[in-house]
Amino acid sequence: MKRYILLIALVISTVAANAQAGYNYYQFGVGFGASYERGYTNIPKQSQNFTGQIFGTYNFNPYIPMELELQRGNLSGGGLTVDKDRYGRQFTNNFLALYMHADVQLGAFIDYENDWFLNAVKGFYAGTGIGIVSNNNKVQRTNVILANGGTDYVFPGKDKSINFSIPLRVGYEFKIYDSYAEPGWAIDVGYVHNIVFGEGLDGYDDPTSKFKNNATNQYRQFTIGFKYFFGTTVSYNKLVRTYGF
Repeated sequence: MKRYILLIALVISTVAANAQAGYNYYQFGVGFGASYERGYTNIPKQSQNFTGQIFGTYNFNPYIPMELELQRGNLSGGGLTVDKDRYGRQFTNNFLALYMHADVQLGAFIDYENDWFLNAVKGFYAGTGIGIVSNNNKVQRTNVILANGGTDYVFPGKDKSINFSIPLRVGYEFKIYDSYAEPGWAIDVGYVHNIVFGEGLDGYDDPTSKFKNNATNQYRQFTIGFKYFFGTTVSYNKLVRTYGF
């Protein structure tokens, strides 16, 4: 009799586990990525550069990831000839940035079950957060273009500084499911526009009385990242995987 009871209990537990297939998700994740970026600073002509990122993820639910992200990158612009900057200004910033941000995917709001199109778009997201950027600049500070003022003027600013930043994020997360129908990995592609408060990105703090300097420093990034999810599995209130997505 005990064997029959154990068999029935095993069948019930198996059915219950299968019934949860597609609903569960992992709470934690780690990942890495890269971005293609340029700055928007006092120097009109900017170069394109690459940045690397590593991050840790806490999934509030399958569609609201919260992340701590570390960036190591490079911004640069200007040059010693008038076609690159009319005063011969140029800079290279090997920066380090730390961000905390959260994204909200469409899947958190829409009822995508039994609808292939809504399943396809449920991974689109928007998000924001806060961060700090530690700037480490190498800056050309004297005017080297004789026709535009000579070499007497020295451009003010700091080579090293720390600025607060707000990232504005949009993108899409492709979930990759494991054998338990749970999102075990993800590929994230997106666009990030970082609003940086201060004059540290290029190291120039030119007075507005002499130079056009009325815009907030910024830099934009086209990003791609890979995430691996792990840890405790939690049940969501609707299917995460449905219709093969």
